[in-house]
Amino acid sequence: MSRIIDLTLPLEHGLRGVSFEPARAIAEHGWNATTLHLYSHAGTHMDAPTHFAVGEQTIDRISLDRCMGPAWVVDLTGIAPKALIGVEHLGAVTKRVQRGDGLLLRTGWSRRCREPAYRDELPRVSLELAQWCVEKGVRTLGVEPPSVADVHNIDELTRVHKILLAGGVMIVEGLANLDQIRREKVTFMAFPLKIAGGDGSPVRAVALED
Repeated sequence: MSRIIDLTLPLEHGLRGVSFEPARAIAEHGWNATTLHLYSHAGTHMDAPTHFAVGEQTIDRISLDRCMGPAWVVDLTGIAPKALIGVEHLGAVTKRVQRGDGLLLRTGWSRRCREPAYRDELPRVSLELAQWCVEKGVRTLGVEPPSVADVHNIDELTRVHKILLAGGVMIVEGLANLDQIRREKVTFMAFPLKIAGGDGSPVRAVALED
């Protein structure tokens, strides 16, 4: 029987890009309902190619079979803030990854999701690693920080995203609980909302340990 690990940050009022307001209440209307205001890249989320204009594929046009598959968990726990993650950080996985596999980079960074450092000091993917993922046919690259690249460096941010998205690598950012995974390879799933014309979407991400 598979063990399921939820890799998703809770979408809470006050999280960057998230706010809630009451729409209906039991006392007045007979039921509870809430109006959600969500930034398309809030919390644990997936980027569509249109996010950086590298193609016309929007989030609703990403096929569901691309949203699930095998993934290697790379332990980078303790990596320094603002560190540049290179191919050398993947260790033995570089020789084991197959075309169509995913990579989940475990940095422990999700523990800082309510701190300024979460965005300002995030460890990020190097251009070299982004290109390597494309050349190896990596299906999905999942990271704990809110971005694969420095959000304060527009050149780096653009180049890393464009390499990955144009190369067919699906990006999932803002993952959590990777430290709960016990195995080095899992089945990873991340399904976005079906937002017509969307450039990205929050996802429910999980890992299955067989």
